[in-house]
Amino acid sequence: MADEAQSKAHDAAPVAEVVVSEAPAEEKVAVTEAPPAVTAPEAVVAEEPEKPVEEAAPEAGEKKPKAEEGAAPAETTEAPSVSLKEESTAVPDPVDPEKKALDDFKQLVQAALANNEFAPPPPPPSPPTPPAKEEESAPAKEEESKPEEPAAPATEEPKIETEEPPKPAETETPAPPVAAEVEPSKPAAEEEPVPPVKVEPLPPPPPPVEEKVVAADEDGAKTVEAIEETVVAVAVAVTAPPPATTEEVTPAAEEATKEPPAETPAPPPAEPPEEVFIWGVPLVGDEKCDTILLKFLRARDFKVKDAMAMLKNSVIWRKQFGIEALLEEDLGLPELEKAVFMHGVDKEGHPVCYNVYGEFQNKELYEKAFGDEEKRQKFLKWRIQYLEKGIRELLDFSPGGISSMVQVTDLKNTPRLGKHRQATKQAVTLLQDNYPEFIAKKVFINVPWWYLAFNRMISPFFTQRTKSKFVFAGPSKSAETLFKYIAPEQVPVAFGGLSKENDPDFTTADAVTEVTIKPSSKQSIEIPVPETTLLVWELRVLGWEVSYGAEFVPSAEDGYTVIVQKTRKLISTDEPVIKTSFKIGEPGKVVLNIENPTSKKKKLLYRSKAKSSAEST
Repeated sequence: MADEAQSKAHDAAPVAEVVVSEAPAEEKVAVTEAPPAVTAPEAVVAEEPEKPVEEAAPEAGEKKPKAEEGAAPAETTEAPSVSLKEESTAVPDPVDPEKKALDDFKQLVQAALANNEFAPPPPPPSPPTPPAKEEESAPAKEEESKPEEPAAPATEEPKIETEEPPKPAETETPAPPVAAEVEPSKPAAEEEPVPPVKVEPLPPPPPPVEEKVVAADEDGAKTVEAIEETVVAVAVAVTAPPPATTEEVTPAAEEATKEPPAETPAPPPAEPPEEVFIWGVPLVGDEKCDTILLKFLRARDFKVKDAMAMLKNSVIWRKQFGIEALLEEDLGLPELEKAVFMHGVDKEGHPVCYNVYGEFQNKELYEKAFGDEEKRQKFLKWRIQYLEKGIRELLDFSPGGISSMVQVTDLKNTPRLGKHRQATKQAVTLLQDNYPEFIAKKVFINVPWWYLAFNRMISPFFTQRTKSKFVFAGPSKSAETLFKYIAPEQVPVAFGGLSKENDPDFTTADAVTEVTIKPSSKQSIEIPVPETTLLVWELRVLGWEVSYGAEFVPSAEDGYTVIVQKTRKLISTDEPVIKTSFKIGEPGKVVLNIENPTSKKKKLLYRSKAKSSAEST
């Protein structure tokens, strides 16, 4: 029997060892492999191995199969399946990086609006100094109150023997030895229920006093001072605790009840987030806002955080600069519209803004714009106001709309050094920082030779995107360069085109024909006239230095040719555009003859219109 018992014991022992060793192993595997799996299966798997461990005592033989059937294999199969599914869904979906950047940017904008991060920082005046004084006074008051506290224990200083009880009160470990010393006496054991009340429920000051009471009751051989303390402690323990709790807690409760109503009204004003507009478009909730956000993203190479910082700074600057109020302000500088003005569109429909800095050769205008710091700031405000009005009136931020413009800068007779430098630099900085991607093309015309040479030197340092936007043309190539991007009927006469304001005969809708006249050659232009009408035409040759004449040739064979414009030589100082009208009483054609005697090719521009009215200017 003993052998059988020993053999059974030996058989049972290894089984128990295997179970104990395998159960934690399985639990560890479950923990390590569970994270990639779904949380719900983890809870089920974690609970299943624990139950067989608890039931291992009655049936040791069943532990092995349960351990072998453990959820570990199930977890290993589930976890990879979930991860493979995640990878399979992530890989095949193509994501446009620009769209992803825009979506991330929108989330940042919404979070910033919710946190009112677009509000300008409050100006820091002199309020920090008063709080510093209050902080200094606060510690002073605390210091004044602190000496009062030691004043109370000052009366207890002679009680050197009673210093030991407070130590056990502060630390719970020394308390048991005191109880052990009291254990031999049975009455002390009967008074044991008092200590739990001493340490936990009561605040620090009361417990030591109560311990003194217990010590006085237990020992009974304390000094007269200890007896006096017990009398005071009993009085405090019997009378003080109830009122203390009621008197001290009720005011705190009243204050606590008073505080919530004071805190509850505070949240309502913070609930509505600030609605931010830029160029009249809200940053969220409008289809046009995507166009604006993309401008900031492109300006920062689709780096979302950099674009967000730029947008915040721009919105804050607009608030501080007072853009909305500036739109309604009358700055009284109509003369400046000769130097900066909007006129026509380019071949793609972008509005064109002209900057003619040569106008500032006028000393009166120059002094009015840049005479002193106040005038320079006024000019800067006028320039921003003019740009803001142009953006809101001429640009369209709808999807597929025209949301940028072309700038033409005329450098002819531009003042080189003077008071305007500071204002122009400041204007350029503000435009770069707060008006991103508003320039579709920037064309510099009448550029001096030294500027062209300087541009060739620094052009290698420009990005390809910048190079594609900037165009430079010398005086002889300015008009032809403009015609590459802007149709001649949209270009003002002053810059080589045929567009004039308040023209009764032609508008920008009347197309202009371009013809190149070869050197030392003659070019004839025929304008057919099928019926009786009043024909109006205008033409110009860039740089002139040609001979020009016009005649009417009737369709009838027996008709006579009529000289409309006698041939004459035109030089560069003549009128840039020649307009002629001729009333025709029979079908025929008008022939324009231009002869180029020079060794350079010439650019001819002309257009015509048949009018029913006999009046034309």
